[in-house]
Amino acid sequence: MSVTMDDAVAAETVLSRVDGEGGRLVVRGLDLEDLVAGHGFEATAALLWGAVDPGLGDPAAVATRLGAARARAFGRVPAILAATDGLAPIDVLRAGVAALSADGDRAAVLLATAAMPVLLAATARRGRGLAPVAPDPALGQVADLLRMLDGAPADPARVRALEVYLVTVADHGMNASTFAARVIAATASDPLSAVAGAIGALKGPLHGGAPGPVLDMLDAVGDPADADAWIAAALARGERLMGFGHRIYRARDPRADVLKAALADLGPRDPARAALAEAVERAARTALAARYPGRRLDTNVEFYTALLLEAVGIDRTLFTPAFAVGRVLGWTAHVLEQRATGRLIRPKSHYVGPLPEGDDYRAAANG
Repeated sequence: MSVTMDDAVAAETVLSRVDGEGGRLVVRGLDLEDLVAGHGFEATAALLWGAVDPGLGDPAAVATRLGAARARAFGRVPAILAATDGLAPIDVLRAGVAALSADGDRAAVLLATAAMPVLLAATARRGRGLAPVAPDPALGQVADLLRMLDGAPADPARVRALEVYLVTVADHGMNASTFAARVIAATASDPLSAVAGAIGALKGPLHGGAPGPVLDMLDAVGDPADADAWIAAALARGERLMGFGHRIYRARDPRADVLKAALADLGPRDPARAALAEAVERAARTALAARYPGRRLDTNVEFYTALLLEAVGIDRTLFTPAFAVGRVLGWTAHVLEQRATGRLIRPKSHYVGPLPEGDDYRAAANG
């Protein structure tokens, strides 16, 4: 007997619906395209959180409270950096969130969300030998992230492009990290612990590690003229093409088109890089369609995530933590939703190991 959780329903949610067959993502009743067009980061936070806790449903109030929470999180930066010297950025986020404390679920949700850009910027600057930059509570979360990274106000076009990305990845059904967060929340643990656990799940390369290797693939191809030959050779070696295919979507990943449009709006910062990416995408889609005619292995969110974050100026070593800056909105909303049910998540397992001797016990166990 083979048992998987692929089709198991672990929870009822009012937050998002992933239609893998139709290639559609609905967040709080809005198609992804409409969500991105009408909501910035704070408005998306209020949309998701307010679905469960109306006290967190006002975007202006959320913006003010996130600004204050960033300032509070920054107060913990010296101790967190001292305790995480030598760790990868994603581990700094995990350890940093675990080191925070808050009084009550609302405060914890706000602090966890606000801490992400603060910790990301601080660890990135440490890697460049620079001191951390204090947040500006008057700015929006995305503008402040880029300012803390760069040490100077960011170009509004970069802010908008990054904001589109963070909203696009804010929630995506019962993915691995969201499920991890809900399991932790279901034990009546606190939201900060649930977010720390979600970051641990995101660290795994099967969940949060694909965007960086997309750029590695582009670097390896090198020239648009070499794309067809490189892709063919990679497939012949049995290698996976990063940025193509998806576990859930059997049609094109709708997030890919949203991010492609955002990249176009940002404008070609590096025309040669853009031409290379177009050649690789075209070669990969053609080769995959010919090699797997019965499957739809189309461009997924990771391909355009890599291109957009690179164009915005985010180093590839920060791609997974940058994802967490957006997905924390979904994690925290699911935590609030799960805690509201008051129900422990306790699935069964199917034991396939050795059994004690004795016909009666063996028959009952296998019955």
